Amino acid sequence: MVNKDFVLGFKKYLNSRAKTKSNTLLSQNSKYTYYNKFRAALRQAFDDGYTRRNFAITVKGFAQGETTREFLTQEELQAMATAYCKHQVLKNACMFSCLTGLRWSDINKLTWLEVRDEEEGSRLIFKQKKTSGQEYQYISNQARQLLGKRKRDNARVFQGLKYGAHFNSEILRWCMRAGITKHITFHSARHTHAVLLLEYGADIYTVSKVLGHKEIRTTQVYAKIVDKKKKEAANLIPELEMDYEF
Repeated sequence: MVNKDFVLGFKKYLNSRAKTKSNTLLSQNSKYTYYNKFRAALRQAFDDGYTRRNFAITVKGFAQGETTREFLTQEELQAMATAYCKHQVLKNACMFSCLTGLRWSDINKLTWLEVRDEEEGSRLIFKQKKTSGQEYQYISNQARQLLGKRKRDNARVFQGLKYGAHFNSEILRWCMRAGITKHITFHSARHTHAVLLLEYGADIYTVSKVLGHKEIRTTQVYAKIVDKKKKEAANLIPELEMDYEF
């Protein structure tokens, strides 16, 4: 029977018993995601008349946890641009993500039909794989150059791009050749794009639209990273005369 106790029981299960494939307890964001999907099902059941009460609002959900978003600075991105990468298609795709903010899933499936070369510049017209949202996004001339010469409409732009341990390891080796010790993944390129846009003056609303976020609060985490006022405040207090002993 679906009632408040049933909802509380499922929340308790997620919080203390549910485990991942690697036999570890769920992270805070996993609990947040699974419980929200559960509440969506409860709301739908109420809307369709299967329950007399909307039990989705009877129990408070999990708070969303903040995660560390690794990204490249402009100087680090330049180092990556000139460093050697074993797979050119991987390098082109990563750099393209840094310059556009596209996810790996959308870059991997991108076809030439979705690339429009127009008089005022190039743009992408595609449907996001994650959200199914229709996107219309202009790209820079350099981003367009990374795509290479146009091929037939149904051909993938980044042919040979694969997801797996080999390519993921090569990203780390590529970073090491560039002198970067951060744990950078392909998704870090998307974070890089967001941070650089904000640092160079784009407003939070524009960045949200470029990334394809449905809610502005999803984008606000990047504003936290870039908070220039905090950077300035860190050096407001004059330096003290002191001896350093360790």
